[in-house]
Parts: sequence; structure tokens; C-alpha cells
Amino acid sequence: MTAQKTKVSYGSKPSSKQIRQAFLDFFASKGHQIVASSSLVPHGDPTLLFTNAGMNQFKDVFLGFDKRAYTRATSSQKCVRAGGKHNDLENVGYTARHHTFFEMLGNFSFGDYFKRDAIQFAWELLTEVYALPKERLMVTVYAEDDEAYDIWNKEVGVPADKIVRIGDNKGARYASDNFWMMGDTGPCGPCTEIFYDHGDHIPGGPPGSPDEDGDRFIEIWNNVFMQFNRDEAGVMHPLPKPSVDTGMGLERISAVLQGVHANYEIDLFQALIKAAARETHTADLDSPSLKVLADHIRACSFLIADGVIPGNEGRGYVLRRIIRRAIRHGYKLGCRAAFFHKLVPDLVAEMGEAYSELASNQTRVADTLKQEEDRFFETIENGMQILEAELATKPVVFNGDLAFKLHDTFGFPLDLTADICRERGVAVDTAGFDAAMARQKEQARAAGKFKMALNLEYEGAATTFHGYEKLETAAKVLALYRDGSPVNTLSEGDLGVVVLDDTPFYAESGGQIGDSGELKSANGIFAVEDTQKIQAAVFGHHGVLKTGSLSVGDALTARVDLLARASTMRNHSATHLMHKALREVLGAHVQQKGSLVDTEKTRFDFVHNAPMTDAEIAQVEALVNAEVLANQATQARVMDIESAQKTGAMMLFGEKYGDEVRVLDIGSSRELCGGTHVSRTGDIGLFKITAESGVAAGVRRVEATTGTGALAYIGETEKNLQAIAAAVKATPAEAAERVTQLVDASRSLEKELARLKSKLASAQGDELLNQAQDVHGVKVLAATLEGADANTLRETMDKLKDKLKSAVIVLASVADGKVSLAAGVTADLIAKVKAGELVNHVAGQVGGKGGGKPDMAMAGGTDASKLPQALTGVAEWVGQKLN
Repeated sequence: MTAQKTKVSYGSKPSSKQIRQAFLDFFASKGHQIVASSSLVPHGDPTLLFTNAGMNQFKDVFLGFDKRAYTRATSSQKCVRAGGKHNDLENVGYTARHHTFFEMLGNFSFGDYFKRDAIQFAWELLTEVYALPKERLMVTVYAEDDEAYDIWNKEVGVPADKIVRIGDNKGARYASDNFWMMGDTGPCGPCTEIFYDHGDHIPGGPPGSPDEDGDRFIEIWNNVFMQFNRDEAGVMHPLPKPSVDTGMGLERISAVLQGVHANYEIDLFQALIKAAARETHTADLDSPSLKVLADHIRACSFLIADGVIPGNEGRGYVLRRIIRRAIRHGYKLGCRAAFFHKLVPDLVAEMGEAYSELASNQTRVADTLKQEEDRFFETIENGMQILEAELATKPVVFNGDLAFKLHDTFGFPLDLTADICRERGVAVDTAGFDAAMARQKEQARAAGKFKMALNLEYEGAATTFHGYEKLETAAKVLALYRDGSPVNTLSEGDLGVVVLDDTPFYAESGGQIGDSGELKSANGIFAVEDTQKIQAAVFGHHGVLKTGSLSVGDALTARVDLLARASTMRNHSATHLMHKALREVLGAHVQQKGSLVDTEKTRFDFVHNAPMTDAEIAQVEALVNAEVLANQATQARVMDIESAQKTGAMMLFGEKYGDEVRVLDIGSSRELCGGTHVSRTGDIGLFKITAESGVAAGVRRVEATTGTGALAYIGETEKNLQAIAAAVKATPAEAAERVTQLVDASRSLEKELARLKSKLASAQGDELLNQAQDVHGVKVLAATLEGADANTLRETMDKLKDKLKSAVIVLASVADGKVSLAAGVTADLIAKVKAGELVNHVAGQVGGKGGGKPDMAMAGGTDASKLPQALTGVAEWVGQKLN
């Protein structure tokens, strides 16, 4: 598809898909490389929570750290602004153009063309390809950028009255809407922005005027000219290769080309708004809540597709906030069960063609959203009742302590409470909220005081680690600690920590536990039970002095437990192979979320929404064991972090690496890892997954073992199978079928028993009808049903309510000294008598409690001796309620 063939001209109402494609095609025709959008999770940039601009993926190229095969690029970059410094979340739903997720169209020059070409490209695309009326466009330039002004005025032909010079309008030199800086120092330069005039029927003035914040003149494109390098003294030095970074929001240009004023009126949002209306059964398509849902399904789905999962910190917490804000707006529209995830197919239909990762992860995205919805819908009703009760008092400011309670107990993020309050014109006491949060953190810190006391203060030489090459080395004692305090000598029986100048002991890091072993000097033997880092390069050997004494300055031999290290290495190496196999079997979305490698097992937590099937587990085992059988040599190389990343190595354990890292090749796996590993894959011996479970929403856990541990596991499993086979009188091969037969027979007997219980209870129920008392014209029945379980109590309750028509009923049964209770109220009486209150009244007298709906509630108790008296008092209690 070429720009010339794509019908995108002004007035023809082109689709957002066509507008996006025409942009990319145009710049491809100008020699630009079309570069796919990068992930919303920035790679290797700790300064960003999310990708929020088209230039993020080219940051290292602009800085000169990354060399590409091209000097011109164009992209449609997915962006999120919903957390940290760049946060548009609170404005979504209240303005025409704020979004959590948006697409940024951009063209970039890395030391190739500069101002003239960038300006002419922009004008040609807008006025010839998109065919925007020139009289509707105006531009801004930095006040001192005469070069850009002259290009616009003298070469492009934009009249002087359509060009606005913007100076330092933010209170400092170069602090201007039209001067871009990457930071306080570094690349920077002037900008030229292009505005579209929606017409004089829209309030607002041109840029630079007192009314510039109105909606008449809308910025649609910004061209940044990276012209200078600013030093620490603030001096501007011309860059040897000036570059260009531009950005045009797809949503904004679509609104212009489709002849609408607000972004939410474009085709892409209209489709999602209609989908949200469908799922929330909302007839008013102008509802602000539908706009929120249409926006938030984009941000949530793309974040999940890029590997973010809802959580309590960082990116996961921002995602959870967006999801819960969406749920609240659905709740406001009447939804009381999961609905938001049902919008995912509609989003894929709109954007899956342009972003294949969305389509390929559709099921996982929907499943993750549903899990989060189900979790929040369990608590939202109670939280909303508390919030609404407080708002009913018409406060000027919402109580900060209560806002924290909503956050801490019911999962209401502060901005969700603030969102609801803003709709009522109520401010939130954020200072009070922060104070309550601080109090809780202080309590948590106090609870962890004991652990803090274990931190050791050390000033001295670093420890040199030799454990990659050997398991025994000569060393000298640099420091000793007992009870957390430095000492000169440890005596026999003392628990302590030893710091050495040289060691073969691996200190716990990256999920791998620390080594154990012994330190042997001429005067004593210290048994090392664990090795931990006191500082980055200072190893603490924790343990007990078994014999003699040990003093600072003593020479000794440090020897690692060979068998323990070998087991740990097998498990650690298998973890790398398992991680790769998981990605092959389950998908590239699998990301490590935690790990523990010790002598017995490897435990690996990773992003995935569904339990692994038996077939998937077997496939992962087969892939890992195939690598084991290949018996390939393991290779570890030390290199700088940039070179390591270029090898394609994956960081598995998420350590804070320095300038130099270890790149580890194990079989077909290549990862950054500082741990200890086998020499050949065959040293692993055998790999076996022993458990698979869920540990959090969207996070699964696999436990596995290797070598002798795997053999022991298989041996124990075989022993258990033989015992089962003997118990069911079958061979091991026939045991599964025989157990299935017995289970089916047991279920059949359970059904028959339940049928007989129901029949017996029904007969007892008929006999109980005559025991009902008349209380103010209402039938009240309180009785014991012999041998009834909870299901039987419920079934009998329903039958009695049908027969008595208007009644209040309490049924009880006793088994093994425990009381079961059921309370029922017919529909005509629940305005005066609530089943939940009644069952709790009775349960409280027999040492229990319960609850349920107004028409049916269950409870339990522990004191059967008081049941007769409790049942006798039911009629009186009901009489009081009916008066």
C-alpha cells in the first residue's frame, strides 16, 4: 500500500487504520525505515515507568550508544501515560483528548536531514497526502529559531500571521513550550509545532495567547530539533550530528481528518464505546463512563500483552489502578459482575492487525482481566457502601483516614476514591491519607526491627570470589561477628559470621542460595551453614564454631560442601533450560517473577494466566531432558553490559549487574547470570517437574528437581503407585482405571445417600408444618431436622417456604457436637425480617456466627446443648421485628 493509493484526504473520513498506514507509507517513500512499535515496558531505561513517546526506543541511537543500519526511521509507537511523572489518568473521561493509551506517529533523523527536510516533509504530508486546508494550519517556533521561521515563511510559504514565536514562557532560560530537553544536561533543541484550527465556533485562542488553553487551536504535530548539547554550566554546544524527533498523535489527526472535534468521536473509539455500551447495557452513548471504558481497555490490554500483570507495586500497580477505575465506571452503569474482559475481542478487531502481539495474546489478556475483575467485584460493593455513606453526609473534604481504609481493606486506590469524589464536587484529604499510609509503614518497619538488627557494619577490604574455578582456597580472616557485633575471636560453640579476603563460597544472589561447607584453621573448625553478602563485594560466612577458636588475622582453608554445591548447580542450570522451554511451550509472554534455587529443587515464578496442562508440563520436561541428553558444554563469558545485550542474552534473575556481566550459554539458552553452573548439560542427569501452582493473579509457579533429587522423586512416586495398586487389587498399569471405577462407584453411592437424606428430610418437613406458630399473622417455625447436612437444610427450607407461603423459618441439625443452622424468610416479609440477622441471633447463642441473603442465610455453632433454648426464643425475636 502506498500513500498515493490510500484514500486519507480531508473530508473523505478515512479510517484510523488508513491514516496510520498512510503516514508510514509516506515516510517510507522518503527513505525512512519502518520500525515496529517497541514494548510499553521500556528496555534498559530505569527512568521510565512506561514507553510514553515515539523516541523512547531510539534514545540510545540519539545519544550515540546504539548504531543502526539506517539513519532515517518512522514508526507508530504505542504509548501509555498513567503513572509516575507522565500521568494523564485523572483527566481521562473528563476531557476531549486525554488518554491513558495512545499511538504516536513519528519520523526520526539520526544525523541525516535536519530542519528544512523535517518541516517540508510535515507540510507535504498534511497538505498534499492528508489534504488539510492550509488556511486551517498555523505553526509555532522557538522565539530565537530564525532558521525554522525562515523555512516556514520564505520556503514553505506560511504567512507571518500564521507563525507564532514562543519564548521562554516557563520561568527560566530555554524553559519554553518550544524548546525540548532530554534532561538538565545533554541533547536539546528548539521545536516547531503545527496546530489545527477547528473554527471560530469553538472557544479558545491561538498558541501564545491568553486563551491558548481553549479547544479551538489543537496541536497535532511537534518537530523537535536536537541541535545542541547542554553542559553542566548550562552552555549550549552545537551537536556534530543534529537530529530530528517528531510526534503526531494518531487520535488527534484522526479527529481532524474525520471531521470531529473530540478524539472519542473517531471510528476507533466509537467502536469501543458501542462495545462498552453493549456489555454494560447502556443506551446513552454519550456517557462519560463509556469513554473511560473505551480508553482503559486499550491501556490494560496492551500492557498485559506486553507482559505487565496486575500487582501491588510498580507497573503492576498502575495497571491494577486502571482496571479498577474501569470496573468502578462499569459498576456506576449497573454492572455487578465481570464485564470488562468482554471488550478484548472488539479491541483486537480494531487494532490487532496493526499490533499482532494483541491478537496473539487475546485469550491471555481476557483471562487476566477477568481474574482481576472477579477479585475486585468481591469487595467493591462493601467499599462503595462505605464511600456513599460518607458522601451522603455532604462533606467538603473526604476523610483521609477513611480513604486509606478504602485503599487498605477494599482495594480502592486513592485516585479511584478521588475520581468518585470529584464527580460530587468533594475534595479528598490526601495529607490524611498519606499520614495513615505512613503510620502503617512505620508499624511494618517496627515489626521488621529484628531483621534490621542482622545487618552488619563492615569497613575493610573486599572479598575475592574464586568459586567459579575451584571449591577450596586458602584465605585469611578479615572480620568476625557474634550477635551482630564485631569481635576479635570466636570460641567453640559460638554462632557467628566470618569475613574472608578470598573465598570459594558463593553468596546468595539471583535466586541461588549461598554455599555451605567449612573453614579450617590450625586452631579450630568453623561450619559454614550459609553465605550472604554483607556488601556488594563482601561475603559473610554464617555458621557455628565447632571446635577450638577463630581469630581475626587467622589463616585457614575455605572448603565448599561439594555435594551441596553440585546439587545446587544442577538445579540452577536446569532453571535456565526450563525458562527457555516454558517460553517455547507457553509463549514469549513468559517472564520470570521470582526464583529460588537450592540443593533440593528449583522454584520458578513466571507470568502466565492459566494452570499448565499435563501435556504442557510433559512437553517442557521433554525439551529440557533433550538438552540434558545432548550433553553440550557450558560456556561463561565476561563482557560489558552493552555487548552482552547485543548477543541476545536474556536476564533471568534480574540482578543489579555492574558494567561487566557474565553471559552464560547452557544448551540453547543464553542468559545473563552470575550463578554457578554445571560444566556440561549432561551433568544435570535428569529433570523432573514436581509441582505447578498459582501464586498470584497471572503468576504461576513451577517446582522441579534434578539428578539424585529427580531419581528420588520418581522412586517415591513409583512406591506410592505400587501401594495404591495393592490397595485396589490391581497391577500398577491397571491402577488408574481401577481407581476411576471406585471413584465413580463412590459418587453414585453419595448421590443415592443424598437422595435418601432428601426424602427423609422431606418427610420430616411435612411433619414440621404443624409445629409452625402464628406470630402477628405470620407463620414462625423453629425446629431441629435429624441427620440433615447443609444441603438438606437448604432443600427442606425451600419446600417449607413454598408450603407455608408467608413464613419465617429456622432449621437446625447436630452432628459430632457441631450445630448447623439455616434461616429463611419469604419474600413478602424481608422488609421487616432479615434471614441474616435471624440466623446470627440464633448462632450467637450456640457459640457461632454466619450470614447470607435477606431471604436465606446459613450459620454454624459449637455448643449444641444451648440449641433447644435458642430455637425456643425465635418466635419472640420475630414478634419484636414485626411490631
